[in-house]
Amino acid sequence: MTHAKFGRRGFDGSFNNFVNDLFSEMPILFKNDAPAQWKGFVPVNITETEKSYSLDIVAPGFDKADFKVNLDQQILTISAERKEEETKDEKSKTIRNEYRFRSFKRSFTLDEKIASDQIEAKYVNGVLTLNLPKKEEQKTASKEISIL
Repeated sequence: MTHAKFGRRGFDGSFNNFVNDLFSEMPILFKNDAPAQWKGFVPVNITETEKSYSLDIVAPGFDKADFKVNLDQQILTISAERKEEETKDEKSKTIRNEYRFRSFKRSFTLDEKIASDQIEAKYVNGVLTLNLPKKEEQKTASKEISIL
């Protein structure tokens, strides 16, 4: 007869412990003790066209004033912070409050191809879009060099 172990402890007959052991490698999805690097993480889509790059950040529920976009040397930092307002209404009682605004901060290193003085940002329908135009390539004119 083979002795089977689940995780580091013997099987105690609890289905919940079996599921916890099975998904212990994904703390962000199944547990509240997410690693610090995932807290405040916001996904970003980056697309490239011939003339520019576009960064799309999904951040619903924020106002334009909640965002802060900085460019320090070649580091582009995008952050948002919103204070939750607690409304105290004696006529109603909150049973469950699962919706929260989470602050975030993302930084990107820009290369020399970006025209940093022409960066534009807009916030429409919960999506912050930054347009990072590329610098015009200066082509050197070819010329014939005469031999003396």
